Amino acid sequence: MKLNELHDNEGATHRRKRVARGPGSGKGKTAGRGIKGQKSRSGVAINGYEGGQMPLYRRLPKRGFSKPNRKTFGVVNLGLIQKFIDAGKLDIKAQITEDALVAAGLTNHKRDGIRVLAKGEITAKIDLAVTGASKTAVEAIEKAGGKVTLSVAAAAEAAPAE
Repeated sequence: MKLNELHDNEGATHRRKRVARGPGSGKGKTAGRGIKGQKSRSGVAINGYEGGQMPLYRRLPKRGFSKPNRKTFGVVNLGLIQKFIDAGKLDIKAQITEDALVAAGLTNHKRDGIRVLAKGEITAKIDLAVTGASKTAVEAIEKAGGKVTLSVAAAAEAAPAE
């Protein structure tokens, strides 16, 4: 094989469409833009323009507020924890921490902490240390004979201000 014999696969390259280059090109004269008007000119950006009437984004009421510093939590369900324990990916002899949950592959990101929810059943007696947990999740773990330790930051936020 020589350098002059190298070529792309069939259909890998496309010829550039040359508009406004005469009637023989099939895209001559107006170059497929129709005739006259704002949209036939170059440099036109009319997104959201509705022909002079009040645009939709201005007719709809603006409500709510996005808190710029809100916390986001990785969510883990009890049923999934039990499934990973049964598979041998989590060791119940030691305390199960957030880092252990991430290392086992239960969740991809720790973010501002991990919150445990009560979806599914838990039968193993576990010692769990996480940022947050729902009341039903805590009850289910304690019913199975385990215990839940919530981190200091989450406990401080949950406590009512005096």
